[in-house]
Amino acid sequence: MSLFKRIQNIFAKHEPPAEEKSILTVGPGDVVEVSLETYQVTGKANNASRNANMLTLQDGNTIRYLFIEEREKTIYHLYNVIDGRLDSVEEVPTTIEMDDVTYHLEEQYTGQVNVVGKAPFHTSGEQYIWQFQSDQRQLLRIEWQDGRFMLYEGETVLPADVQVLRGT
Repeated sequence: MSLFKRIQNIFAKHEPPAEEKSILTVGPGDVVEVSLETYQVTGKANNASRNANMLTLQDGNTIRYLFIEEREKTIYHLYNVIDGRLDSVEEVPTTIEMDDVTYHLEEQYTGQVNVVGKAPFHTSGEQYIWQFQSDQRQLLRIEWQDGRFMLYEGETVLPADVQVLRGT
């Protein structure tokens, strides 16, 4: 290599290294590991006002949902969809008993969600959310958007049990 080329390479602008994917920036096509199970992210619903994401995870025929919220520490909840029905958004109770487990309302909020990929709600828009917890620390989540309810049952996941394996 000539002296001129070496000097030219010193002053040339190099591309910054690609930013590593974090669990808050993953999206459809990425691969994550949750509690030693590997999933492909197929969808994402982002609530920017709460700094929260609901990821749709798929492993074969199994579909689960990982809720991530950045607060003073990052919170992870892993959910399964459950069958159920509520009649009206105004009539969501503060206490729900299901399968001999009593859930108590912890938090209720609304927010604009942006949807990417395959998610329970296919369009972006305003979403109402109710989060419940039982005395045994089991979780129940209710979402309402565009006249439709989704119910989830889940558990809290330790931050060390969530890893990004491959980002696109």
